[in-house]
Amino acid sequence: MGRITLDKVTKRFGEVEVIPPLDLTIEDGEFVVFVGPSGCGKSTLLRLIAGLEDVSGGEIRIDGRDATEVPPAKRGLAMVFQSYALYPHMSVRKNIAFPLRMANMDKAEQDRRIESAAKVLNLTDYLERRPGQLSGGQRQRVAIGRAIVREPAAFLFDEPLSNLDAALRVGMRLEISELHERLKTTMIYVTHDQVEAMTMADKIVVLRAGNIEQVGSPLDLYRSPRNLFVAGFIGSPTMNLLEGRAAQAHGAHTIGIRPEHLDLSRESGEWSGVVGVSEHLGSDTFLHVHDTGLADIVTVRASGEVELRHGDRVFLTPQADKLHRFGENGLRLA
Repeated sequence: MGRITLDKVTKRFGEVEVIPPLDLTIEDGEFVVFVGPSGCGKSTLLRLIAGLEDVSGGEIRIDGRDATEVPPAKRGLAMVFQSYALYPHMSVRKNIAFPLRMANMDKAEQDRRIESAAKVLNLTDYLERRPGQLSGGQRQRVAIGRAIVREPAAFLFDEPLSNLDAALRVGMRLEISELHERLKTTMIYVTHDQVEAMTMADKIVVLRAGNIEQVGSPLDLYRSPRNLFVAGFIGSPTMNLLEGRAAQAHGAHTIGIRPEHLDLSRESGEWSGVVGVSEHLGSDTFLHVHDTGLADIVTVRASGEVELRHGDRVFLTPQADKLHRFGENGLRLA
């Protein structure tokens, strides 16, 4: 079991309140991602759950038990750090076994858990190597293996992929998602990368300045962002946010339209502009359109086959059922 409940949890550093009173429930077996810009409090919140930081107020419950004052080692949670935190002089086997040795576990049971974790993570052939002989992705798998052998109630990941190059990040993203499917254990994952959040999570928690801006499935947040912050943060490329006459024509202070929900034409449309930079990505092309009178740049997602050049005039029409309307207070309008 791995149900985690935060009840009015608060964190202050001196006089500075970095986490205002916050309520959140993470269900057993969920893959929950904390996402937000740097300094939004997501890593602090993870450390509060782990017990690596003391709460200033409120209560943390794990499977219904009050764990607010319980030491980290006794919470039944396992944390995977950004830095891997491996012992360079130890073999992979000994690194994975370390928490089991600290718990004075029977040697036979240690070996069973190590072999099982190594098989799941494709590390069986590397158990006698040292971390320095492994790739970055393999070292990250060793760090995950050290967490798996503890058989925790939940795994806590603190930006585990940020030290990897782009190709390795994609591969490890898939591996962690597949691991969750196999283990069915609660996972809480911190990242500033909203693409990681969208592709991995069952549930996303969007944070800003320690506050929860929205909680929901990736598609919920994509389709129905509750405010301008979430609208501008979730999605890649980000949503076009327009004020002035474009918004007034649709009865709003601000309207949002995603690049993939703009129809592109060379002949006619609701708005017109001039193509600036074109980013050709194979199946897609992102056009950055200037001189629309609406915003500095309007981004359009078009077919990879589109043949438009710098300076070409184009016409754009937002798909009416995909338009997002926001009031002066930044909240979504019905």
